[in-house]
Amino acid sequence: MNGVDIAWLLVWGTLVGVDLASFPQVMIARPLVAGTVAGWIVGDPAGGLAVGAVLEMFALEVMPVGATRYPDYGPAAVAGVALIAGTEGLHGVGLGVAVGMLVAFVGDFTIHLMRWFNTEAVRRRVPRLDQGDIAAVVEIQRIGLGQDALRSLGLMAFGLVVAWAARSSPPLGERGAFMLDAVVIGAALASAGSGALRLSGYGRAIRWLGLGLAGGIAVILFR
Repeated sequence: MNGVDIAWLLVWGTLVGVDLASFPQVMIARPLVAGTVAGWIVGDPAGGLAVGAVLEMFALEVMPVGATRYPDYGPAAVAGVALIAGTEGLHGVGLGVAVGMLVAFVGDFTIHLMRWFNTEAVRRRVPRLDQGDIAAVVEIQRIGLGQDALRSLGLMAFGLVVAWAARSSPPLGERGAFMLDAVVIGAALASAGSGALRLSGYGRAIRWLGLGLAGGIAVILFR
């Protein structure tokens, strides 16, 4: 990667971080989308798709509703792709996802902190809000957007630093890398399966889930 790639990754990571909750919420924060575009930026779309797909399976288990605390998988996918850019096939995906998970859970903390700052911004303007001051509402919205943009930029910068440190560290070796790939992908499948079972519940939905799994396995076996 060169300086231009890093700059574009910072921009893209900031956009996907803001998209999670603030604006414009067009689903680019999904790790599958964030990782694939990041891979295209660094010239490795296949690697970006692989990291994004694995992180997407972890993200499927999360229901980001209301005040629920959840990892920020968008910038995490971008950081993971920055780490494995240029590797062949799935080799190294496990390490990229592991770095992405670290960034995602740091993102969880930053989201919680940002909510506290947003609450304080509202609290300081309660008298004006009680009087129906529209300008106070606009100020709160602008402050929230600005804080989320700074949060996302900081998280993305942290992710790129972690990716650089991991990339500069001694290699795991071929055996170690493939073992990590197997563990991470297996955990992702288990997470996605758990989320699917929790969302489908019982009755007709679980039967449709089983039909979908059988169809997917058939496609893999007989393609």
